[in-house]
Amino acid sequence: MQPDTAVASIAVEGVSVHRDGRPILRDVSIRLTAPRVAVIGANGSGKSTFARLLNGLVTPSCGRVVVHGLDADRDRAALRRRVGFVFTDPQAQILMPTAAEDLALSLRGLDRAEVARRVEGALAAHGLAERADIPASDLSGGQKQLLALASVLITEPALLVADEPTTLLDLRNSRRVGDLLLAQDAQLVLVTHDLELAARCDQVVLFEDGEVVASGDPVAVIEAYRKLCA
Repeated sequence: MQPDTAVASIAVEGVSVHRDGRPILRDVSIRLTAPRVAVIGANGSGKSTFARLLNGLVTPSCGRVVVHGLDADRDRAALRRRVGFVFTDPQAQILMPTAAEDLALSLRGLDRAEVARRVEGALAAHGLAERADIPASDLSGGQKQLLALASVLITEPALLVADEPTTLLDLRNSRRVGDLLLAQDAQLVLVTHDLELAARCDQVVLFEDGEVVASGDPVAVIEAYRKLCA
């Protein structure tokens, strides 16, 4: 079941972000209600900064961000419980020595039996059952990204934000992670350079020089991006 768009909506209203006196985002206003949204654009266009607004990792210099009814500034703690964030480099997310321990960390505070049940299920679902207790450092690049993604999905987020999660992967693992992301019930905001993956989303947003320059039908927006790059 896809999220109820009356609840699962993202509203970015007149947001600018400055860093060291330099504009990163410029007066961005957009509403996202599609179940699967791809964010595309050149390096340095503002895509990752936009993604980080959605769980409070970045605070707007001006403007307002409301995610699933929560103000990203005022309700930051509640927002981070609702939003799962997947980084480009899984090393930024894997904190524990083994896969099983890392997944259990995401469920801290739950009953031990419930944690064990959910960890076992997540390991099996992501093809990591045989890697549960080996050092996470010994996992392949694809396995590390699957573990990083699993550690987010196990918390059952309502919104999943993924910042270029396939960039460091080979073609096989890139497709596997892409398929997994698109199969989630959670609303998805996917920052990506993979235009084939973006085309499989319901909406595409194009950033250029810190501004939204196109948003809507994937085919049309991707074509607009190709023209920008010509």
